[in-house]
Amino acid sequence: MRTMGRRFISQLGESESIDQVFLASDKQLRANRNGNLYLQLRLSDRTGSVTGMMWNASDQVYGSFDNGDYVRIVGATQFYNGSLQLIVNRVEVVDAARVDESEFVTLGPREIDRMASRVAELLRSMASPQLRTLAECFLVDETFMRKFSQAPAGVKHHHAYRGGLLQHVLSLMELTRVVAPRYPEVDADLLLMGAFVHDLGKIEELAYERELAYSDAGQMVGHLVIGVELLSEKASEAERLGGEPFPADLLLRLKHIVVSHHGQYEFGSPKLPMTLEAVALHFLDNLDAKLYTVGQLIREDVNSDSDWTTYQPSLGRKLYKPSLGAS
Repeated sequence: MRTMGRRFISQLGESESIDQVFLASDKQLRANRNGNLYLQLRLSDRTGSVTGMMWNASDQVYGSFDNGDYVRIVGATQFYNGSLQLIVNRVEVVDAARVDESEFVTLGPREIDRMASRVAELLRSMASPQLRTLAECFLVDETFMRKFSQAPAGVKHHHAYRGGLLQHVLSLMELTRVVAPRYPEVDADLLLMGAFVHDLGKIEELAYERELAYSDAGQMVGHLVIGVELLSEKASEAERLGGEPFPADLLLRLKHIVVSHHGQYEFGSPKLPMTLEAVALHFLDNLDAKLYTVGQLIREDVNSDSDWTTYQPSLGRKLYKPSLGAS
């Protein structure tokens, strides 16, 4: 069902009447202070997501659709605490066969194939034969590469869409190729491989067949532990493929990059970065994630009549967004 004149989430403003299809996720039936039930959910398309709120909801409404379903929403937009939300008057399931899925896919198959090919090209350009062999064990694993190419980098924050992990990792790998030559003491191949493996565990931490969510393994173990396990498995494969032991010190340094890349204990790192490559990877990873997030906040800002976004609580500031015509 292609909605004529569809307005994507990034185009919506305040007090707009809405009657169109979205992808539903994260639905929750809650009770307010008076005990009345209301429905809260995330509504998404290829440009972003918005919170939907349905007052005076019921168990029947809650059970009428599942996370990952396409739903027709009738309602209106409004501002709440500086953010746009959608007040839902009616919600009903739409047959996926009648939906134009291109309206809900951020990255198409051609773009994903192009990025995957570039990742392979960069990995095969490394001078280290041990790291090239390790990389090849990932690249020839069709199941791994399919998951790696489809996984998001997150559920709600940066690169939170199918293919987002691949896009984030490729961006980070390209950054290492720019930065490493400026610092000759940094092992460029180790930094590049670290960029590739730092978020490997997200292919199992997150669920992304329908809605974006955390898997049981993601909830109970997390992507750092999963990533170290995957890295150990592939290092064993590299030993069989190469016919010699994989260097223990090299594997240890790669694992350290994985477990320390969040940079601080309070952000989930069990270890702080303690090698040049781990320090560099942490800051480059943070740079890519933060610039994506800030750019997204600017692109999706609903304050269209101003060169400033609405106040962003997560950043503690407004963001400047000069008009495209400004010099």
